[in-house]
Amino acid sequence: MDEQSLTLLQLNQRIAALMTVPDTQNVWVTAELSDVSARGGHCYMELLQKHPETGATLAKARGVIWANVYSRLSVEFQCATGQRFKSGLKVMVRASASMHPVYGMSLVITAIDPEYTMGDLLRRRREILDRLQREGILEMNRQLDWCEVPLRIAVISARGAAGYGDFINQLYTNTSRLNFKTQLFEAVMQGDRTPSTIIAALNQIASQQEEWDGVVIIRGGGATSDLVAFEDYDLAANIAQFPLPIIVGIGHERDTTVLDYVANMRVKTPTAAAEWLIEQGDKALNWLRSTGAEILQIVSDRIAGNKEQLSRYETLLPTLPLMAVEREQSRLRGDMMSLAQISTRRIVPELSRLGHVASAIASASDVIIRRRSDRLDSIQAMLNALSPEAILRRGYSITRVNGKAVTDASQILAGTLIETTLANGTIISETK
Repeated sequence: MDEQSLTLLQLNQRIAALMTVPDTQNVWVTAELSDVSARGGHCYMELLQKHPETGATLAKARGVIWANVYSRLSVEFQCATGQRFKSGLKVMVRASASMHPVYGMSLVITAIDPEYTMGDLLRRRREILDRLQREGILEMNRQLDWCEVPLRIAVISARGAAGYGDFINQLYTNTSRLNFKTQLFEAVMQGDRTPSTIIAALNQIASQQEEWDGVVIIRGGGATSDLVAFEDYDLAANIAQFPLPIIVGIGHERDTTVLDYVANMRVKTPTAAAEWLIEQGDKALNWLRSTGAEILQIVSDRIAGNKEQLSRYETLLPTLPLMAVEREQSRLRGDMMSLAQISTRRIVPELSRLGHVASAIASASDVIIRRRSDRLDSIQAMLNALSPEAILRRGYSITRVNGKAVTDASQILAGTLIETTLANGTIISETK
């Protein structure tokens, strides 16, 4: 058995010999990059293949790009894709299988297809947009309306950046002398910290949103590769749901990011953002000027018309009182004639009818008075016949004690003085 055994070096040499076949040399391989690092000019990495649904690793191999090739490939890749060769990217590389006696098997990469990676970036952007659409927030910021004249602007940018300086200079030197209010909320505008710092700035603005009309996120110039930092779901979701309208100006005319699809407005440069804001103010000023001119014209026409009317009144004024008096005199004459006609037609007949009525009332009054007088005479005769004096004259008398008439003899005690009234005279007596 010992005669048949191989040393590890021999085994690795046999494997290396077996691997140098055409099927393992200069073949195009698709994989995901992991643990990418550059050392001594060389680039080392892990190439992975993951399950599309579960994400489990299905295959893994070490990869290397030697310094003489990496110096060229890294520049070409960054120019084509706009980003560095780094972990997490999906790539298509041309590789050859190599077996090193000490370091084992690895794939030596000699070429990269940037179109494949660009397609993956577009796919990732589409996945972010689709997710925002499913969550119902994709259009939220784009549907917000700007106020009539947005003058209070919160700016998210890097302090000292040329784009921020261009924006402020353009805004504050506007020829219309619009009075803008701005405040810088600092953020990192390139690199891995870009999404988190912009989100932090947005949160700070949201806490005082009543003080602002809108937000401008700007980044001037710079490499296209820096725009990859803006292809981030969390940042896109924050902008999509932000309560104030947002202008994004972080690239050039040819560059786009996922933020351009969710922000209220996308402009090509920071200067263009300032120009748009100035344009809104100019529109309002033009409207005010136009409205003011219309009001002035209307007022001028009204004043001119009133002046013309006053001139006519000045001409007519000397004759107007006389004309008014004559008109009133004529009206009074007409009224008097009408009254005379009314007297003839209405008053005279009424006076005649009133005369007949007066005669009838006098006759009726005489009859009623006579009837009432006769009745009173009859009542007077009855009262005279029923009076106490008449009764006394018929032989009756009235007995009183202490001025009160007595009707019961048993009520009179012995020795009581009684007064008896007759028709003629009074008798005072004492009871026994």
